[in-house]
Amino acid sequence: MLTLRPTPGNPVPPGARLVPVETADGVSLRAATWQPTTRGVKGTVCLLQGRAEFIEKYFETISDLRARGFCVVAFDWRGQGDSGRQVRDAHKGHVRHFDDYRLDLKAITETVLVPMMPEPHFGLAHSMGGAVALTLAAEGRLPFRRLVTVAPMLAIRMVRWPAGASLLARGLQRLGLGRCYIPFGTAVSIATKPFAGNRLSTDPVRYARNAEAARAVGAGAVGDPTIAWLAAAFRAMRRLADPALIRRIRTPCLIVAAGADPVCSTPAVERFAARLKTGHLIVLPGARHEILTECDAVRADFWAAFDAFIPGHLVHSAAGEAAPHATVAG
Repeated sequence: MLTLRPTPGNPVPPGARLVPVETADGVSLRAATWQPTTRGVKGTVCLLQGRAEFIEKYFETISDLRARGFCVVAFDWRGQGDSGRQVRDAHKGHVRHFDDYRLDLKAITETVLVPMMPEPHFGLAHSMGGAVALTLAAEGRLPFRRLVTVAPMLAIRMVRWPAGASLLARGLQRLGLGRCYIPFGTAVSIATKPFAGNRLSTDPVRYARNAEAARAVGAGAVGDPTIAWLAAAFRAMRRLADPALIRRIRTPCLIVAAGADPVCSTPAVERFAARLKTGHLIVLPGARHEILTECDAVRADFWAAFDAFIPGHLVHSAAGEAAPHATVAG
């Protein structure tokens, strides 16, 4: 039975509707929808999580969006949260290929977004979710009028020698070890590690809230990724480094990068945005990887940028909206 797990510091936003979704390859996904708390409706925002995240982590963001007049769709990618697994150990963050995530979003679009939620539809994607969304945008398959992506995973800073790590991951996968944790990986969720020295947020209250939520969802918070996930991630990031692919993106995009991101490379995000014909880039100084759970000042800057970009000008041609070239602030 589908459920959402509240904690004392992280209550479920009222009015949640849980929806079971099945992908074309038979993976079950947990999805939930909310209506706005305003009298008017501006459309629907679909949340695309980062790796190892889960719906409960986004309760504050969901409330923020509802107060702005948006319906919200939230779901767990396969391999995390309460969605289905393709390995026995539910703590492993695993997919065989990032194309698997495409199947997830397609199922959400066809089962929830299009038949149930009012247009226009917008995307709000974090980290890994940003990599998935930007790839789909380049392929002309993104089901959103506009996209906001926060600290997108275009290069991983935590890996000291990415070329060597990518080669090692591919080699281990060929040896049949794709379902194993990455070397030295464990089942411990990054969200439950001590606040001191963490890579995610400078806000101790929100960090503690997310740690409590992660403990409540248990294996749903997942631990380290598998070798197959890492190999797939490197393949996806190599694709997104291709200037020809970037130039094919026609969806208007707002890219919000974290100025002090120790997880994903902000310089890689800046290089990507410089080639993007339909986007804005904003870099928030001092912010760590999880901008949506950062301190109030960082979040205020994020929401100011979001409000200026979404819903935007809704008259568009068949060829797609035009948007200004990338700019940098901060």
